[in-house]
Amino acid sequence: MNNTHPVPSRLFDTIRVANEHNIATITLARAEKRNALNDVMIRELTEAISFFNKNGFCRAMILRGEGVAFCAGADLEYIQKLSSYSLIQNQEDSRNLMQLFRSIYECRKPIIALVNGPALAGGCGLATVCDFIFAGKEKAQFGYTESRIGFVPAIVLLFLIRRIGEGRARELVMSGKIITAEEAKQIGMITETMDDSKLEKFTYAFVEQLIEQNSGSSLALCKEMFVNISDMETTKALEYAAMMNALARMTDDCKKGIAAFLKKEKIKW
Repeated sequence: MNNTHPVPSRLFDTIRVANEHNIATITLARAEKRNALNDVMIRELTEAISFFNKNGFCRAMILRGEGVAFCAGADLEYIQKLSSYSLIQNQEDSRNLMQLFRSIYECRKPIIALVNGPALAGGCGLATVCDFIFAGKEKAQFGYTESRIGFVPAIVLLFLIRRIGEGRARELVMSGKIITAEEAKQIGMITETMDDSKLEKFTYAFVEQLIEQNSGSSLALCKEMFVNISDMETTKALEYAAMMNALARMTDDCKKGIAAFLKKEKIKW
């Protein structure tokens, strides 16, 4: 049985994509630049995530970097180009990064960051908006270093505050300090750390178990609720939650799950 499914037909310039066993892998492929972000990579990442979000053969995505880094932030040539942009040009370019972060955060399928090395500035933001973040103890680093060059991590700030709270976010963003994977774990910024040699195997095993044990429609509805509920006042949020509860009961997955539970049968989603 062939467990490899179609991916976008055109070749990407800055990323590589694959889809096997219902898990899509999106690899930042600018190892010579430590996978630094530029306008092309931002566009291609957004396209790939949108494609796999709509692809029925994909149930989860893993985002990783090629070589020794996850993503070292913005490419120097890209930064130099931005410095000559007008306000309108910079607004348009900023919206592209906003759309990338939003596409990851709002994606109806789980997205897992496999952080094998430094994730700095925009690269740290890229990891932060993922649902789960796994990092190697020896080489992974995290930091919002934008203030060191007179910049700010503006677009990711909302997501960072939601992830670790305002106090911790203030410390990271205003100090610009770089922290280890263990320190990131202690403040709740990332999900888990492990020996670098075990990182890849652990991450793929986790994702395989995630999609085998959990309903795809349930995961999608959970992600939808996280996106919508945080900005609602209490009464509206509870009404919304009640409606989502009712809708979940009507799904084929819920009916299948209840039937299997009553029969004491194991479900493999």
